[in-house]
Amino acid sequence: NDLVNYFLLGDILLLEDWKQANHLSDDLAMEFTTNESGDRIFAEGIVIPMTGIENYPYTILFNLSGDRPELCKERNRLQLRKSGYSLKVDHNMLMLFTWPILEQFTPEKVKDLISYYRVHKKPMIELANGWYHIEILGGETLQDGDYEPTFEFVIQPATNEEAP
Repeated sequence: NDLVNYFLLGDILLLEDWKQANHLSDDLAMEFTTNESGDRIFAEGIVIPMTGIENYPYTILFNLSGDRPELCKERNRLQLRKSGYSLKVDHNMLMLFTWPILEQFTPEKVKDLISYYRVHKKPMIELANGWYHIEILGGETLQDGDYEPTFEFVIQPATNEEAP
């Protein structure tokens, strides 16, 4: 886990496409903090920024089932629940990644990060292309007798009428 307390959820290859289409530099961290592009990626459903996240090893859950979220079950401790987010998927995947990748956001670095995520089973999920409603839950899940910091992403496909 990186020391920056900023996580992003999105299709990282779509973010790369967006960077190219908008003629932005490879330093997306600088771009997002010095102009309107950071607001635009959120408004356009490219990524969801998550700020103020403490630097812990988190359990990450992707919930596609439509069933009750794990963090809402009685034995777990729900501490945060935010809904109303929309994300676009164009490359069949969503990833939870951290701010430092944005500092040198090149096709090579993105490709390397995706490979690393696959090899080391980092938070990434394959999805059909399209628009999704996202709900973010945070808290603690009971695992092997101990409570572990957890984020759960409830992901539901948006209908054509609901897509932004």
